[in-house]
Amino acid sequence: MKGVMIFAAVGEASTGLALLIVPGLVGHLLLGEELNGIALSVARVAGIALVALGLACWPGAPRVGMLTYSAGVMLYLAYLGLTGSSTGLLLWPAVILHLVLTVLLARAAHGERIMA
Repeated sequence: MKGVMIFAAVGEASTGLALLIVPGLVGHLLLGEELNGIALSVARVAGIALVALGLACWPGAPRVGMLTYSAGVMLYLAYLGLTGSSTGLLLWPAVILHLVLTVLLARAAHGERIMA
């Protein structure tokens, strides 16, 4: 079972990295259509989620996956807001929510290391 989880982790993380780096190409290869406009931002958030899922599937690291997802989405959404690429009503509340989650997950991971 451990081998299957590692295989799944590598596959999901690889797909996530591809979505982050070349979302248009991944969209074309998977769906037969180029991604453009808002679909690029959504694909990159999905890429962050897949990298985090890959980390969470890696043996012994589920909290690292959630921490990676929360921090990655927080940084990417903040980048979109600061560059003016996206300005939806819930953008900054989502950034703040993910900032809080990132801090809480990091503190929990730090506390767990101290107790171990």
